[in-house]
Amino acid sequence: MLIGVHPRESAAIFSLCMTLQRRDSSAAQSQIPTGEWISQEANETFSLGQHVGALLIGGEILLLSGPLGAGKTVFVKGIAAALGLDPAEVTSPTFTLVNPYSGRLTLYHIDLYRLDEGASAAHAVDLDELLLDERAVLVIEWAERLGRYPLPGSVWRIVISGDGDYPRSISIRPYENDRQQEII
Repeated sequence: MLIGVHPRESAAIFSLCMTLQRRDSSAAQSQIPTGEWISQEANETFSLGQHVGALLIGGEILLLSGPLGAGKTVFVKGIAAALGLDPAEVTSPTFTLVNPYSGRLTLYHIDLYRLDEGASAAHAVDLDELLLDERAVLVIEWAERLGRYPLPGSVWRIVISGDGDYPRSISIRPYENDRQQEII
C-alpha cells in the first residue's frame, strides 16, 4: 500500500510505478525494479516478491536483510510463486541453511542467521558451488553475515525494515560489488 493513497487506488498506482521503474532500470542483465515501497500487510510483501520473481532470468543474487519477523521469508515465498513453486512449501532455512527448489529457475533460499560473519558463512553453505549454477537464483537472508565476501554477477540488495503490526519499508537497489564495501 502506498502512503496517503486509498487502498483501492494503491494497487493500480503500485502496478504503474513498477512498469515505469522497469523501463527506467539501468541494470543490463535483469529488470528488477529499484526503489522504496511501503507494505502494510504480508500479502503486499508477497506481491512485491512475486513481481521481482517474475523478472528473474537466472544468475541473480538477492541479498535480503531485515530484523526477525520483518517478512523476508514472505518476500521469498512471492519469488517462489513467480517461479512456479508452491509458496506453502517455502520455509525459512534457519536450521538447514539452504533450501533448494526447482521451478522455472532453480531457487536457492539461504539463511545465514546462525552462522559467524565472513567467509566462513559462505563456505558453510557451499556458496561458491551454488554460484556455478547460472540458471539459479540465490536469495540470501541475513546477507550481512557475508561481510566483504566478493560476489559475482547480478547482485541486488533488498532491505526490509519494520516488524510486528507496523508497515514494512522495502528497499531494492543494485549492489555495487566493491570488495572494500560491506554487503549490507
